[in-house]
Formats: sequence, C-alpha cells, structure tokens
Amino acid sequence: MTSILIAIVSTIGSLAILFASIGILRMPDFYLRLSVTVKASTLGVGLLLACAAYVFPDASVTTKALSIVFFLILTTPVAAHMIGRTAYHTGVAKWKGTFIDELDDLSDKKEDGSPDNQDHAAPNREI
Repeated sequence: MTSILIAIVSTIGSLAILFASIGILRMPDFYLRLSVTVKASTLGVGLLLACAAYVFPDASVTTKALSIVFFLILTTPVAAHMIGRTAYHTGVAKWKGTFIDELDDLSDKKEDGSPDNQDHAAPNREI
C-alpha cells in the first residue's frame, strides 16, 4: 500500500516538474514564465523530496530532505519576487495581453527609463 502511495505522489511531483518545463515554452512573456516555473517546480521538487524522505528510513536522509523542502518553500517565492521586480524595473517587455499593471503608478521610472527620484541613483564616484 505504501509503495502505491509513493508511486502516486512521485508521479504527481514529476508531472508538476513536467508542467513547469512546458510552461517555459508555452507562456508568452517573462513574468508568466517565471510564475509558472516557480510554483510548479517548487511543488514538484517538494513532493519528490517528501517521497525520498519516506522511502529512506535513515534519519539523516529524512532530516536533509525535509530541511531542503522547508528552505525551498521559504526562499523560492522571495527569489522569484525579486527577479520579477528587477525585470519590471529594468523594462522587460510585458505580454500584449497584459491589461492591468498595478506597479505602473508606483514606478520610479520616467518615460525614458531613467530614475525619477535622484535619491535612489547611485552616487558618482571618481577615482
């Protein structure tokens, strides 16, 4: 019975990773690609590591697998947010079907892409 459960959970994890890789090819812009890959790959890797923690009865393997899952769930959304935010502020093009841009009013950029507020600009240091 447990081998059937492990097979089902590992298949779901593998399919989640497959959907993440298909999402890279199918999504029209960077932001949607980032979203689908982060969510699906985190779920897939988490499920596969949970299966590995259950299959191997050694406490060190279980501890390592569960700590990897914990830190993966903790750090992946933060990293994806920072990558997406940096992409937005550097001007990565959005999909033509994007109608709502909630950051447009909050943006620090002028029309030419330069910072609006000089307080955020890097100081000019000459050597």
